Amino acid sequence: MAVLTKIMEGRFSKANHWLPWLVCLSGGLLFFYEFIQLNIVNSISTELMGTFHINAETLGKLSSTYFYANVACLFLAGNLLDRFSTRNLVLLAMVLCTAGTFGFALAPSVILAGICRAIIGVGGSFCLLSAIRLASRWFPPKRIALLTGLIVMMAMLGGWVAQMPATILVDFFGWRGMMFINGALGVILTCWLWLIIQDRPAHHYAKTAEEYGRLKQLGLWQSILLVLGNLQNWLAGLYTCLLNLPIFLLGAMWGKMYLMQADKLSSAQASFVCGMLFWGSIVGSPLMGFISDLMGLRRLPMLIFSAVSLVIIVPTLYISGLGFTSLSILFFLLGLMTCSQVISYPLVSERNPSILTGTAVSIVSITCLLGGAIGFPFSGWLLDLGWDHKLVNGLPIYSIADFHHMLLIMPIAFIVSLIIAWLIKETYCKPQHRFDSQDIQPAVITNELN
Repeated sequence: MAVLTKIMEGRFSKANHWLPWLVCLSGGLLFFYEFIQLNIVNSISTELMGTFHINAETLGKLSSTYFYANVACLFLAGNLLDRFSTRNLVLLAMVLCTAGTFGFALAPSVILAGICRAIIGVGGSFCLLSAIRLASRWFPPKRIALLTGLIVMMAMLGGWVAQMPATILVDFFGWRGMMFINGALGVILTCWLWLIIQDRPAHHYAKTAEEYGRLKQLGLWQSILLVLGNLQNWLAGLYTCLLNLPIFLLGAMWGKMYLMQADKLSSAQASFVCGMLFWGSIVGSPLMGFISDLMGLRRLPMLIFSAVSLVIIVPTLYISGLGFTSLSILFFLLGLMTCSQVISYPLVSERNPSILTGTAVSIVSITCLLGGAIGFPFSGWLLDLGWDHKLVNGLPIYSIADFHHMLLIMPIAFIVSLIIAWLIKETYCKPQHRFDSQDIQPAVITNELN
């Protein structure tokens, strides 16, 4: 039982105004914590390579075990969230993430470390889907884009915590000590979520029976086919995947190493610059949702900010001699502009029946995270491709050309994202489906959605 939420609903008449914000933003704490785990490898990449005696390709494979498990479970997570208690699933996910974090801190080998990353990935499959599910139950549709932006902002704050703050802790306690502190944070957040998270407002519980009835009438396989057959879901997912690559490649994996070896920044400076990528996303996530809602459009802002992202990434990577300040500004702007990806989530929500929100949004998350599952080992392979096997203190040293060859992935991705955005159909911030629970015709609905 959500003890504090029940008390506030029963005793404070004004709670109806701010309680939805407390519940939904508390739900975003799972995403916040999960993003710390997703990006933490960037801050301890050299330490992991030294501890386990591995190269860039193997490190990429280790980190990508998170994505393999996450992607494998996302569609199941979406279906479970549409059919079972969001509260219970959030708590289960938080326990898995915390246990995996402690396990990673203790792992004696790269294989066991990979298994622990996979456990974290299983828990992470619920993080964004559950937060959006809570938002859709506690807020009217006109607020969903802003709520999605705020939830993603919390995740990006977690990504920033995995940069400079984590680096500082590593300097004091070593990477294993930092991971133990990280696990302790998970225990605290799990307790808070147990006290606060509630599936929906108390006076809305009659709606649960109605939704379950509609889902039962539609059927599991028809629900799945309805979502999978909607081309717009896949286009939105591809767009999100391509715009999210800077977070994966620079924020979660290679950014610190790249800045230290190619731009000769110190460890602290490199962590700060990587952190600016997340601060740009922290500002940009709610801002993009607000701009989209204000314009009453989804497709146009996705096109505009995708083009601007391309303009920013080229000088960021390929102009030599950029100093600490210039790189900080460019990384901030890159994080800001690529946040147009958050518009994909309300777009998909508007393109699908409301009772299938979790399942539909899982398509976007699956496609997005496939970018990490494929991109991490592939980028590591590209980095090693031209490496001359130079080692300093047992750690590999790469040339600027090696990094540039690998990071060419991002400009290409932004060009493709422009094409994808052009193919996406505008929703004008309004539901685009007609769904009559008394006369369910999945084939007709699928045609309408496409």
